[in-house]
Amino acid sequence: AELGRLHNNANILCLPARFMTDVEAYRSLKVFLSTAFEGGRHERRVSKIKCCI
Repeated sequence: AELGRLHNNANILCLPARFMTDVEAYRSLKVFLSTAFEGGRHERRVSKIKCCI
C-alpha cells in the first residue's frame, strides 16, 4: 500500500478479504490514505502512463 502510493501515485487499493483481518485491512487503508506521492525519480514512470490516457 505504501510503496504503491510513494512510487507509482496509485489511487486504487485492492485488499484480499479472505486473507486479511478487518484490523489488517484498516491499517493498510490508513497507510495508503496517509501516504503522499514521492515524485522525484518516480515521476518519469508516472508521466509515461499519463501520456497514454
